Amino acid sequence: MCTSIKKQNNFTLPLKLEKVLNTLQENGIKAVLVGGCIRDFFLKQPIKDYDIELFGCNDLTKIQSLLTQFGRVKLVGKSFGVFKLKIKSLEFDFSLPRTEKKVAKGYTGFDVECDAFLSFEKASLRRDFTMNSLGYDWANKEFLDPNKGLEDLENKILRHINDESFVEDPLRVYRAVQFCARFDLTLHKTTLNLCQTMVNDGLLEELSSFRVFEEFRKLLLKSSKPSYGFELFKKLGILNYFPELKALIGCVQEYEYHPEGDVWIHTLMTIDEMVKLKTNDELKDIYLMLACLCHDFGKPKTTKYLNGKITSYKHEKEGIEPTLSFLNRLTQDKKLIQKVVELVENHLAPFQLFLHDSSQKAVKKLAKRVNIEELCLVALADCKGRGIENKSKCEEAVSWLLDKATTLEVQNEALKPLVLGRDLILLGYKPNKEFTGMLEFAYELQLEDEKIDKKELLKCVTKAYRLRV
Repeated sequence: MCTSIKKQNNFTLPLKLEKVLNTLQENGIKAVLVGGCIRDFFLKQPIKDYDIELFGCNDLTKIQSLLTQFGRVKLVGKSFGVFKLKIKSLEFDFSLPRTEKKVAKGYTGFDVECDAFLSFEKASLRRDFTMNSLGYDWANKEFLDPNKGLEDLENKILRHINDESFVEDPLRVYRAVQFCARFDLTLHKTTLNLCQTMVNDGLLEELSSFRVFEEFRKLLLKSSKPSYGFELFKKLGILNYFPELKALIGCVQEYEYHPEGDVWIHTLMTIDEMVKLKTNDELKDIYLMLACLCHDFGKPKTTKYLNGKITSYKHEKEGIEPTLSFLNRLTQDKKLIQKVVELVENHLAPFQLFLHDSSQKAVKKLAKRVNIEELCLVALADCKGRGIENKSKCEEAVSWLLDKATTLEVQNEALKPLVLGRDLILLGYKPNKEFTGMLEFAYELQLEDEKIDKKELLKCVTKAYRLRV
């Protein structure tokens, strides 16, 4: 039996959506809002996406005709009966209730049957967790709770609905993790055990990297404490799929600098600190978060006892290879990977330059390797993500570097070279193997002397390479 909860005035919808639902109702189609929008309402989270299930009409042509009155409509998949309605900047998803049965591996390996005359209770059984099976009956202005999802939300519990349907999509293990971290939920014991079994049985191996990365992205960008999610990864055995992360557990650190514990603990503290420094630019924030996650991947290989202390010399350089290995299994976005690698490789530079009160040239050379403003955010999270009592040096070091870089106008990009290949060509020389050396020499001179001009640079370069102007 589907439990109904009357709530007359609390749940409001965009006016444009109300008009669409009224039109559907007038034409004998019952609209029930489902999924994340209902969950987020009860969690007091901003509602961004509205999904609506349509009952009482299997005629896709009729539904499309009614929706088209309000905006652009796209039928995503006839077999799934899913329509996307775009009204100016707003987009709403409409679908028919359906049942799903796994018939092959992968995300597309389902036999789907749409049926607008299913009961809401039966239609809800294909959903993953009880909190995502809540609905709102627009006509009767009441919430529908067939699986006690509201009770679980009130108790801050994440519980799956059905063993058989849950295991059909192994991505739900990752979804469980990011939901727990985002909404501060406890994984129900039976759900936790089922997830562990799925991991141990190797079911996660069939997942595409694209789908896994999307769950990583949500965990890192939408959680106030992503560390909670990574501790769940550890508990569920998911770290077996990510040896670069697993290797951080038990990797010791010098107590003076890392009284919090091993590299795993420090890394989790660092990503939690990075959350506080996010820029609200998702494209930038994801590589900043990933850089914090990967920044000490080189420590397991380099950590040793030396003169009575624990050291990890050159771990930033040694971290490049495991960072590439880790990210290449998650994404094919080469630009993103390159950004992360640059930050990992240089994450110690802000403090090294600060401690040595380095020259302007050193700052300009750093700007050639990495975006200094972004690097300062990663370095600040790294410094604050540890158990030391006095963290005043953290802000002092990054402020010192950022101020110098801003004065030199290299905080976001490298100093533009004055001498280019075409300048040498204009002097009458054909491109050859010496070009690269000549250009690098010119750039080094430019970094040394900020007052030198292009004409003087060309004289120095041609003289050094014994060429005539």
